[in-house]
Amino acid sequence: MKKAIFLTILLLASVSLFAQTQKIGYVNVQTVMEQYPAAIKANSDLEALVTEWRTTLANMQKELQNVAADYQKKAATMSKEAQDAARKDLMKREQDLQQFNQQKFAQPNGEIFVKQAQLMEPINKRILAVIEQVAKEEGLKFIVNKTDVNTIFLYADAEYDMTFKVIDKLKRGK
Repeated sequence: MKKAIFLTILLLASVSLFAQTQKIGYVNVQTVMEQYPAAIKANSDLEALVTEWRTTLANMQKELQNVAADYQKKAATMSKEAQDAARKDLMKREQDLQQFNQQKFAQPNGEIFVKQAQLMEPINKRILAVIEQVAKEEGLKFIVNKTDVNTIFLYADAEYDMTFKVIDKLKRGK
């Protein structure tokens, strides 16, 4: 029992000593991404591509519905061969629609996720490089991410918020 208490006190003292000797800063990466022009452009480009794909998908769905409705109207007067050909056409169109949807939007290998990774990789590298630069300039040993949705800290003094220093360096291109 005495050993456990002694070890607990020793551990708390070590953590306290470590915390007193290390400067820690934080960055709200979400805010950086919202204000960094390169990230804004990348997100805008991705949204434009997604809008184009969704329009194509909607057009394919509308065309499939029109062909299906037309088939329903004419099926009774069609020959057996024509009915079979029309059903095959409908099945092909439905498969094409599903394939297009999978190809563009399926996780994790859909084109949307691949394109997002391609667009964001250089931006993320640049942001991390600037965060490292700010940390060195400010004499910080650690910088952690503090976002509105996933806050690591219960309290953080604004003095150690490096978010706007990172944004400033990104915007100035340094």
